[in-house]
Amino acid sequence: MTFDGRFADSLLVEQLQRVSLSFLVHDLQVRRGGVAANIAFGLGSLGQKPVLVGAVGEDFVDYRSWLERHGVDCASIHVSEVHHTARFVCTTDNDQAQIASFYAGAMSEAREIELTPIHARVGGIDLVLIGPNDPEAMLRHTEECRSRSIPFVADPSQQLAWSDGPTIRQLVDGAAYLFSNDYEAGLIASKTEWSNDDILNRVGVRVTTHGPEGVVIDGRGIETIRVPAVTPDSIADPTGVGDAFRAGFLAGLSWGVSLERSAQVGALVATHALETVGPQEYVLGRASFLKRFELAYGQAAAEEISGHLALARP
Repeated sequence: MTFDGRFADSLLVEQLQRVSLSFLVHDLQVRRGGVAANIAFGLGSLGQKPVLVGAVGEDFVDYRSWLERHGVDCASIHVSEVHHTARFVCTTDNDQAQIASFYAGAMSEAREIELTPIHARVGGIDLVLIGPNDPEAMLRHTEECRSRSIPFVADPSQQLAWSDGPTIRQLVDGAAYLFSNDYEAGLIASKTEWSNDDILNRVGVRVTTHGPEGVVIDGRGIETIRVPAVTPDSIADPTGVGDAFRAGFLAGLSWGVSLERSAQVGALVATHALETVGPQEYVLGRASFLKRFELAYGQAAAEEISGHLALARP
């Protein structure tokens, strides 16, 4: 929602302990979101068949149809009988100040989901991305992956703020890939008290995004890889840009291309998200995608991914 005014004009310092305010908003937009769903949407848009795992409410029906139309397998989603689907509600004023609330709702039931039946249903799991979710669910799924030797991606992102060092260590140790932005990387190091070498000794590959400065990839036995971002034609909305990058990177891994090429695919998908309002409103067209990819990373790079690219539009 958008408030055509300033929250500060209605907040009295001497009355903050008794705040009771309402704001007349002139704009309301409802967007599909959620980290896992955003990543799954991006993977589906790139021709993959991602399996979405999480907990939702009975109000998820229309959202499920949307995701399934975009190639997402929703058969393993847990539906709560008592809670609504998690949602984020935010009002922004003319100063870009925000008042927001996050309702976890059905997300708290994600801890009831077991990965083994999903593994059996789909005939094997290539890689599990464990993103920000119910804390107990994150720990359970991480431990299940470790105990069953299922490769996993550690991507705690927004949940790092509440997590203590021991929790973060449990979520990261043994990951095939660790995703974070540069600020989150600092949190991980500070809270775990691990050095960069300590972290690289515990994960296979570390992928750190640096916003407009691009991506840095480190790992055991590999030279540091730096991939520049793709310059956007315009900036509409940064929400979901990191999720879009992850979708492109994971698609590249599925195609079997190099880490550098995977990060390049991720960077271009992220730019599409940045140019669009809403994390699942961008459209990827094969011809335009390859053209921009070639302009950003060269003809050889575009030729390498062209055979893998299966997009809905020409």
